[in-house]
Amino acid sequence: MDQSPSFFIGRPASALPTPSLVLSKPVLEKNTQRLLQDVKDLGITFRPHVKTLKSTEVTRMMLGNGTHRRIVASTLAEIRGAAPLAEEGVLDECLYGLPIYPGALNQLTQLRATLKILLMVDNEAQIQHLEDFAKSNPSAQPWDVFIKIDVGSHRAGMETSSPLLPKLVRRVEESPAARVYGFYCHAGHSYGCRTSEAAAAVLRTELEGVLKATEFLNEKRKVVVSVGSTPTAHVVRELSGKMPDNVEVELHAGNYPANDLQQVATGLVGETQQAVRVVAEVCSVYPSRNEALINAGTIALSKETSDTPGYGRVTDRPGWSVMRMAQEHGILGLNGTQKEGGAVADTFQVGEKVFLFCQHACITAAAHFEYYVVDEEDIVREVWVPWKGW
Repeated sequence: MDQSPSFFIGRPASALPTPSLVLSKPVLEKNTQRLLQDVKDLGITFRPHVKTLKSTEVTRMMLGNGTHRRIVASTLAEIRGAAPLAEEGVLDECLYGLPIYPGALNQLTQLRATLKILLMVDNEAQIQHLEDFAKSNPSAQPWDVFIKIDVGSHRAGMETSSPLLPKLVRRVEESPAARVYGFYCHAGHSYGCRTSEAAAAVLRTELEGVLKATEFLNEKRKVVVSVGSTPTAHVVRELSGKMPDNVEVELHAGNYPANDLQQVATGLVGETQQAVRVVAEVCSVYPSRNEALINAGTIALSKETSDTPGYGRVTDRPGWSVMRMAQEHGILGLNGTQKEGGAVADTFQVGEKVFLFCQHACITAAAHFEYYVVDEEDIVREVWVPWKGW
């Protein structure tokens, strides 16, 4: 019998092979439209990060089908995957979101034939590599670059207090191989926020950081300041006040169409705003230890965690989570969030399908080779194929 992904179109999500990743299209659309409306009301630019669901369909949705025309990507595969959107006329520009390294330059140069590519820099040595590349490629055009600012995540970027930052700005401005497009920050530590007030405070820190960096320019001219993360994007309406005339404010965010248990833990989104579920099957039940075995483990779910116990939570039985895992096995157990527990033999049956909310949609989705897209009635209507690899 045909078991190709398209076979399941028109069938309920409960009929899917396991483990599978299920996307709720109505939730995706609602989540994306909410943020598109926020940036429209604020009159700012938007640059979605395509790292979460890595697909043409979701990227088009995030761009508002061309209302916004810039993206940020974390892998070369994402840029290659998004390139057809440039040919469609809904995408103009992509920022490669890692500080640039020599091994990527040949491929990025090839991709420039399709759409405008921006680079990220946070070290003077990167500018030297761009200049060396230009010498060996005489037809190469200068690169527009974002200078990455560290506003507290300590992953990439320079702090505004660093004496190396003004030196880097001058180095870029004086280089024949690069020019300053703007200043970019990502507040990854905002995932630790638990209130809208806390997220708004981080958003203000982001904006203050990139605005401070503009002061190191040799002359006042138009630049883009790019801020955002999904938690701070949820409170982007808190942006207020007049900006300098030479500054274009841009928001970036990536996880927000999907959301997950990590986002729910921030208190900024509700459980019903999670668009991603993993469907698994109960393989066995163990009454003596009050646990059940499912066929979704580390590969299907990831080992990410949050304030929500476990590695994934059963959607319709919130007291049960994947509490332990092996590569392809998950162990369902009580997570301690409910006052009353329950007997596993009364809760799960061998052969039963269970749906799980995941902790971190970006990493969970990366393990799945197709997404089953369902409607309001949980009927599969489409199958989307994500971009894989690096």
